[in-house]
Amino acid sequence: MPKTTGGRYIAEFLNAYGVTAIFFVPTVLSRTLASMDEMPIKRVLTHGEKAATYMADGYARITGRPGICAAQAIGATNMAAGLRDAFLGHSPVITLTGGRLPQEKYKHNYQEIDDYPIFKQVTKANFEVDLVGRLPDLLRQAFREATSGTPGPVNLLMAGKETAIEHDSADMTLVFEKEYGTVPAHRPTPEKEQIQEALKQLKNAQRPVMVVGGGAKWSGARAEILKFAESQSIPVATSLNAKALFPENHPLYIGVPGTYSRSCTNKILARADLVLFVGSQTGGQVTHFWRVPPQGTPVIQIGIDPGDLGRNYPNAVSLLGDAKVTLAALTTESIKRDPWLADVHREVSAWRAEVEPLRTSDAAPMRPERILKELGDWLPADGIVVCDTGHSGMWLAQQLWIDSARWDFMRAAGSLGWAFPASLGAKCGAPDRPVVCFTGDGGFWYHLQELETAVRCNIPTITVVNNNNSLNQETKVFQNAYDGKPSAKQGEMWYFSHVNFAKIAESMGAVGIRVEKPSDLRPAFERALASNKPVVIDAISDITALAPLPWMG
Repeated sequence: MPKTTGGRYIAEFLNAYGVTAIFFVPTVLSRTLASMDEMPIKRVLTHGEKAATYMADGYARITGRPGICAAQAIGATNMAAGLRDAFLGHSPVITLTGGRLPQEKYKHNYQEIDDYPIFKQVTKANFEVDLVGRLPDLLRQAFREATSGTPGPVNLLMAGKETAIEHDSADMTLVFEKEYGTVPAHRPTPEKEQIQEALKQLKNAQRPVMVVGGGAKWSGARAEILKFAESQSIPVATSLNAKALFPENHPLYIGVPGTYSRSCTNKILARADLVLFVGSQTGGQVTHFWRVPPQGTPVIQIGIDPGDLGRNYPNAVSLLGDAKVTLAALTTESIKRDPWLADVHREVSAWRAEVEPLRTSDAAPMRPERILKELGDWLPADGIVVCDTGHSGMWLAQQLWIDSARWDFMRAAGSLGWAFPASLGAKCGAPDRPVVCFTGDGGFWYHLQELETAVRCNIPTITVVNNNNSLNQETKVFQNAYDGKPSAKQGEMWYFSHVNFAKIAESMGAVGIRVEKPSDLRPAFERALASNKPVVIDAISDITALAPLPWMG
């Protein structure tokens, strides 16, 4: 490229890397944004930096490409707060933030502090861009860091609180490295000796279970997981991140394990004599704090980061490699395990029979189980579901049953309120697919104002609010706090006012639908999809309905 401004260079660079949306709160990168007038990049002005980060996160998780968001210096702290979920969820989000000019440091400049250290704990890499001539190599490195190995967020802190560096000019060459435009950038393969040892361990196992984690989703290993599981006759559990990778009604599927689990899943894992973790860090949630499977259970672990292999369970075999290619290498012979599969089938069938009355309940206020049954039965084959943490995640782990090989799912890595903005980002990344957000009223309140963003920017998602006018996940917390005898004032800690979200949606120009009876759910979903507008379905649910806690034996 000839001599050009930093702003123009950033726009050309993002366009070359296939970025199709940027989420921001002004004033930041004004020249960059103006340069995008003729580019296929959607500019989404948000009401808050944290929401912009969540949108970029949703975009990244559905496309596999880095999600881009931007904020001036005074908003950088809000953006860093939003990166916590991307960091925990290993999402390739790249934040472009304003920083300090050298000549203004240590002079009490308006709105300025040193924001650089704030990003250290929530990024995989954190760079300062002090000179416009450093944009080519540091932008490239940001994409390399975000998409290689275990993916993760990167921050570029640019000189000038409103990124003044973008107005400077230099001779800069645009280099496009295609492999770093999406995750995974590379697909390493384990050593042959380790593959053979893993096959030996699997062959000798009588009651093996495979636990599929989010790394397998980033790898795009859906087909390989199914083929390997069927060849090995091995039951499959999926972390919540990997929920869409295996069909619900497949005879090998046993559900989500750990803290957000179905009871049958933990029971089956507790009996396993070998557990194969695929693309999983064996973290606290998927293992219910390293109790499922029990310590001492032989483990084979497939992972792309050597630091994760054997971190929480001493591995019988560690396979350093990409999930997709490693599973392909392990799929060599067929094994029958009929007695074990018969036991597994009985356990899963018993659990399904146990929850069936709640899934078909006609009660009003509605049971969450029934809401999710109706959602699962209706969801289009290529639908995308985005959910919040807490009860929303627990309900979906247990009660959203979908068989399609084309649907997708993503969940908050821990931040309540993430789901609604993330669903808007997901829709920007996959505009031709239906996107449904499932959240509670507690989660929806966090970023309700972004409904105006959805209307203004024509982002037609469907948001299902499991509305019990409370944070009812706190029910048992405060029962315990009061030693089992809650006072009449306990509601001050977790009750909300009764609000009609459908009317709020309509006042913002969206479609609002209030549903109080289970029989009205399916028509509401149909109407929402047909509207091709942002829709809020205010589903009135039972405040006493608590998601079941994990089975621990």
